[in-house]
Amino acid sequence: MKELIKKVTEVCSPSGREDKIREMIIEEIKDFVDGYKVDRLGNLVAWKKGSSGKKLLLDAHMDEIGVVVSNIDDKGFLKIEMIGGVSPYILLGTRIRFETGVIGVVGVEGESGKELQENMKGLSFDNIFVDIGATSREEAGKLAPVGTFGTYDATFYDAGKRLISKAMDDRIACAILIQVAKELKNPKDDIYLAFTVQEEVGLVGASVAGFDIMPDMAIAVDITGGPDTPKSYKRMGFELGKGPAIKIKDRASVSSSWVVKKLAEVAEKYKIPYQYEVLIFGGTNARGYQVTRSGIAAGTLSIPTRYAHTPHEMVDYDDVLNAVKLLKALCEEGIG
Repeated sequence: MKELIKKVTEVCSPSGREDKIREMIIEEIKDFVDGYKVDRLGNLVAWKKGSSGKKLLLDAHMDEIGVVVSNIDDKGFLKIEMIGGVSPYILLGTRIRFETGVIGVVGVEGESGKELQENMKGLSFDNIFVDIGATSREEAGKLAPVGTFGTYDATFYDAGKRLISKAMDDRIACAILIQVAKELKNPKDDIYLAFTVQEEVGLVGASVAGFDIMPDMAIAVDITGGPDTPKSYKRMGFELGKGPAIKIKDRASVSSSWVVKKLAEVAEKYKIPYQYEVLIFGGTNARGYQVTRSGIAAGTLSIPTRYAHTPHEMVDYDDVLNAVKLLKALCEEGIG
């Protein structure tokens, strides 16, 4: 799967601009599903028919965090606004790739040592800028006009057991669902694979994707912040390499007890390592499905991830492979 993970993570498709990654996913799955459609919001929904009459939906959001050009000064330096949870501290010194193909470097303002020090302490989108090498407002406006979207300019790195890339959130889940589609031959239930848009700006795509399908169960596949680095969050105990994490709750939702129990039962039956996750912040598309129409039983299967929302998110390859095994087994077993 490593080549597939590299392929999907290196695509630049921030929230609201998911066209490139959607077309790539279609090419990967079209020969392995019974059908697919793209809705008016941009969600890609594919399906494989089963025999039970029940419906299981697996979700992975296609979008990634990013930035958008909000203003250009007289010398051609860009001001930007975040798309999703982007920290100016993480941005500083990084390269940004804009959808026009232009690459820029993020810097910080400061007319004196004191001002620079103060700006570094209180870093914000008000005092950072992007330098694309332009020398005037007019030149910059041609290269990256106001409204141009951008993402981290970072590539995939195979560290053996650990994999590092931008956009593991949530392209690692896209890769997992693609692999499930390729390996799954005889699903018991009707399986819907929803590759959704704009999760990073408010769980936008999920409720739309689930509205017409109204599955019996929905499982969002997403990353979760890895708390296993030095001096990390002591209130959370899941780790990289100990299996995909079955979410109990996060700040946005509480997982359906049915979903939690079913995932754990299947994992134990097939001796697939797993762990439980109680996340003290954040949220996933599970909430979007929970509040769709009359409500959908939903939960989340998470891939523990270090350095989330940075250019270099890290996952464990065994966790990824075991997530594929668990979801494939669930599809074959059926939700009951």
